[in-house]
Amino acid sequence: MGWGNRPRWAWWVMAGYVAGFLEGTGAHAYDVVTGGLHAYGYAPLALQLLFHALLLLDPLVALLVVTARPVGPYLGAAVMLADLAANWWLQRDIVLHHPATCLRPVGLLPITVFGVFVLATALPLRRVLVAAAR
Repeated sequence: MGWGNRPRWAWWVMAGYVAGFLEGTGAHAYDVVTGGLHAYGYAPLALQLLFHALLLLDPLVALLVVTARPVGPYLGAAVMLADLAANWWLQRDIVLHHPATCLRPVGLLPITVFGVFVLATALPLRRVLVAAAR
């Protein structure tokens, strides 16, 4: 049972998950390598811990999706929901006072687009993975 026995759309969605979560892993790894343990010192402790935890959670989601585990899309949705909430909360003043700066192709915009993609596709993708596992 590999990726090949799934509908074409599911293959593309799975590839999107893997690319997005591995990019997130790389971004957080870069932050930690360049900033050390205090890379997210600007954030409250709970969010710092979340951002550090994403170093493990992002590649875990990618691995679960690559291996076609039905829990992968749900974990991906939970991770993105937490990541989105944290990033929007941290940047709430910028969003309210200078919303045009959020249209840059880095930062909040791509995180939001990817998060919406994951949240919108998690349930249908899980259904396909469960059906293929039978």
